[in-house]
Amino acid sequence: MSDDGKPAPLSADRKTTPKERQRAFAILFVCLLSVGMGQTLVFAVLPPIAADLGMSEFETTMIFSLSAFLWILTSTFWGRRSDFMGRKPVILIGVFGFALSISLVGVVLLAGYGGWISMALMFPLVMGARAIFGIFGSGAMPASQAYVADRTTRAERAGSIAQIGAAFGLGTVVGPGVAAAFAEIHILAPFFAVGALAFISGAAIWILLPERTAPKKMLGEKQEKRAELKWSAPNVRPWLVTGVVLSLMQSIMMQLFAFYLMAELDMKGSAATQLVSVGMMAMAMATLVAQLGLIQRFDLSVQFLLRWGAVTMIVSFAMLVFGGSYGVLVSALALAGLGFGFLRAGLSAGASLSVSLKDQGAMAGLIGSTAATGHILNPAIGIPLFYMLHSAPFMLGMALSVLVLLFAIFHPILKNLRETDGGFDEEDEEIGLH
Repeated sequence: MSDDGKPAPLSADRKTTPKERQRAFAILFVCLLSVGMGQTLVFAVLPPIAADLGMSEFETTMIFSLSAFLWILTSTFWGRRSDFMGRKPVILIGVFGFALSISLVGVVLLAGYGGWISMALMFPLVMGARAIFGIFGSGAMPASQAYVADRTTRAERAGSIAQIGAAFGLGTVVGPGVAAAFAEIHILAPFFAVGALAFISGAAIWILLPERTAPKKMLGEKQEKRAELKWSAPNVRPWLVTGVVLSLMQSIMMQLFAFYLMAELDMKGSAATQLVSVGMMAMAMATLVAQLGLIQRFDLSVQFLLRWGAVTMIVSFAMLVFGGSYGVLVSALALAGLGFGFLRAGLSAGASLSVSLKDQGAMAGLIGSTAATGHILNPAIGIPLFYMLHSAPFMLGMALSVLVLLFAIFHPILKNLRETDGGFDEEDEEIGLH
C-alpha cells in the first residue's frame, strides 16, 4: 500500500504476463469443458438408466434438484470467498468436487446394476453423490468468471466471459458424444471417463494456473470498507430475476426433453440414450457457434444477445410444442442451443458490467446461484405440467421467453448499460489487469 492510500504497484516479477494470462484462460477452458461434459452426460444418460432401474420421472428429477438446491445455497458463498481466498483455491474446490461427485454417481449406479445394493439404498446414495457436486462444484464457474473479469478491461469483458461460457458449451458438445461412444462399452463408462478428465484438469490448475496475489489484497483500504454487494441492490436484482427465469427455461428443456422424446416416439433404454445424446449434441454445438463464433466475430452487445436470444427461444419452444418427428425435435434443440448461448452470455456480461471490479466474485456467485434454481422449480412446475400434457412445459417455456424479451427491450438497466460505462473508476481496471 502506498502512502497516498492507493494500492502499491506490483513489481514486474509479481504481475501476470500476457503469455501467462493466455495460458491461464486456456487451462480454465479445459477445466470448464470437463464440467460441461458431465452436465449433458448426466442429463442424457441418467433418465434411461433410471428407467431401467425402476426410478420414476419424479425421482430422477429429484436427483438433479437436490444438487441444484445446494448449488443455490453455496454458489454465492464460493463467489464471495474467491474475493478473499483468491480465485484459484475456489476453482480447485469446484473442479475436484465435481470430479469426485460424478465418479461416485458411476460407482453407485454400477452397484445398482450389479444388484449389490437395493433400490431403497441406491436412490439416496446417488442423491448424496450429486450433493457433493452441489456443495463444492458450485465454486468452479463463479471463481473462473471472476478470474477472467479480474484480468480483462470492460471493453474485453463480454467477449472473454463468453469464451468461458463457450468452454462449458464445448463440454456439452463433447459430453453427449462421450456418452454415446462409451455407452457402447458400458452404459456407465461415461461417468468414469469424465471423472478422470476432471481430476486431470484439476491437477493442471493446481500446477499451472498463475495467481500470485489474492484479489482482496490488491484493493485499497477505502475499497475494502465498501458495503457488501446485496442481492436486493437495484443493479443486481433485475439480473437475478432474469437468471432464475433462464434457469427454469433451461431445466425444462434439459430435464424433460428425454422424457418427452421417449413419450412422443415410444422409445426407451439404450435406443433413447443414443437419440437424446444426438439431440443434446446438436444443442451444445449451436451454443458453441453462438459463444465462440458469432459473439466473438461480431462483438455483439448485451442488448442484442438478450433480445435475439429470447426470440430464438420462443421459436424453439414452439417447435417442440407443434413438432412430432425426431428431426423437428432435434432442430428445436439446436435452435435452443443458439438461444441459450446468446442469453447466458448476455446475462453474465450484463451482470458483470453492472458492478465494480471489487464485486466481480460476489456478482458471479449470485448469478451462478440462479443457474440451479430451475432444477428446484422444475419438479414442482414442469413435472406436473408434463403429466397433464406432455407439451405443456414447453408452452410455459414460450411464455418465459416472452418475459425475457420484454425485459431486454424495456427495462431501464439495459438502457443505462448502453448509455454509460458503469461509472467505475479507472483504478478498478488497473487492479484487475494485474
